[in-house]
Amino acid sequence: MAQLLQHLINGIAAGTIYALVALGYTMVYGVLKLINFAHGDVMMVGVYMGYSTAFLLGRQAQSTPWGVLVIFLVAMGGCALMGFLIERFAYRPLRDKPRLTALITAIGISFALSYGFQLDIGFLPGSAPRAFPQIIKPAQWFTVGDPEFPDVVLWNWQVISLMLAVGLMVGLQYLVYRTRFGRAMRAVSFDHRVAALMGIPTDRVISLTFMIGSALAAGAGLLYAIKDTSVSPLMGLYVGLKAFVAAVIGGIGNVPGAMVGGLLLGLVEEFVVGYAASTWRDAVAFGFLILVLLVRPGGLFGRVAAEKV
Repeated sequence: MAQLLQHLINGIAAGTIYALVALGYTMVYGVLKLINFAHGDVMMVGVYMGYSTAFLLGRQAQSTPWGVLVIFLVAMGGCALMGFLIERFAYRPLRDKPRLTALITAIGISFALSYGFQLDIGFLPGSAPRAFPQIIKPAQWFTVGDPEFPDVVLWNWQVISLMLAVGLMVGLQYLVYRTRFGRAMRAVSFDHRVAALMGIPTDRVISLTFMIGSALAAGAGLLYAIKDTSVSPLMGLYVGLKAFVAAVIGGIGNVPGAMVGGLLLGLVEEFVVGYAASTWRDAVAFGFLILVLLVRPGGLFGRVAAEKV
C-alpha cells in the first residue's frame, strides 16, 4: 500500500510538469489551430535563462525566496518575449497560408533552437549536460514510516508543482471564460477574419496568447530542472513531445483536458516504471494515447469537428 501511495505521488508530480507545458500547446491550438512544435524548445530556452540568472545571483542569493522569484520572473519574461518574436516573425506571415506551411515552420524553429543551442560559441551553452543549481532545496514535507527510511515521502517541490499547475489552470479557465480578453480569444479561435471585422485586435490577441503559453513553458521547465537537475539542449524535444501527447489525450484546445491529460500520462509512466520496466515507459505512454484516441477520437474532453464536404 505504501509503495502504491508513493507511485501515486511521483506520478502526479511528473504529470503536473507535463500539464503545464500542455497548457501552452492547448492555448495556441485553441486560437490558431496550430501545433506549435517549438513549444518544448522554448521551455528549454527558459531553463537556460533560469540557469544563467541563478549563476549571476550567486549560490547564496539564488536559494532565497527573492532569488527564486527573480529566476522564475526572468525565465518566464524572457520566454514570453521569445514567444512574441516567434509569432510575429515566423507564424504571422504564414497565417493565411496552408496549415502545413506553418507546421513545417514550427518544426524548423524547434530544430533551430534545440541544435543551435548545442553550439559552443558566444552565449550558447554547448551540447554537454549541465547540473541545474538547487534553487529550491529538497525538503520532506510529509513522511510515512520510519523517519530515517520512510516508506512514503512527499517532497516540497512536488507540492509546489501541483499547487502551481492547479492555480494556473484555474486562472486560465477564468481568463478564457470570464474576461474580455478571453472572449476575444474565443472569437479569434472561431474565425480570426470575422473577429477582425468586428473590431477585435486579432494580432494583439494571438501575440498575447503565444506570450502566456511561452511563459508557462518556462515555469514548467524550471520545475522539471529542479526535479531532474540535469539540463541539456535536447531536453525540450523529449518533454515537449510528452506534453503534446498529454494535450491530445485530454483533448487539445481544452484547458482542463490538458491538465487531466498531463496527470494521467504522469501516472501511467510512473506505474509502468514501478511495476514493469523503465524501458517500457515511452512505448506504454504512446500506447495509452492510441487507446484513448480509439475510444475518444477528440481526446477525453475534446470534440471532433465536423468537416464540410
